[in-house]
Amino acid sequence: MSTDEDYVYDEASGEWLPASELAAQRAAEDAVEVRDAVGNILADGDAVTLIKDLEVKGAGQTLKQGTLIKSIRLTGDAQEIDCKYPGIKGLVLRAEFVRKR
Repeated sequence: MSTDEDYVYDEASGEWLPASELAAQRAAEDAVEVRDAVGNILADGDAVTLIKDLEVKGAGQTLKQGTLIKSIRLTGDAQEIDCKYPGIKGLVLRAEFVRKR
């Protein structure tokens, strides 16, 4: 039997697993769960609404409560989300100030 895949011993399960399968399991375990102000799980591409007025440092602008932010991206940090908003480059919001639409 010929196979191109390497097998790796998984100490947690005590089994030999394909390397790609073990890598996928570890990536799923390392995934950060990001929740909004009311506990909804956020994902890449979600639209969120601000739950309070936020002064944006360096932009000299305030984002008002109820502002819709479309297509967020998760950063790998449990409390930060990367956003795009007209006139503000590199906007990063804390998840505690948004609610999923």
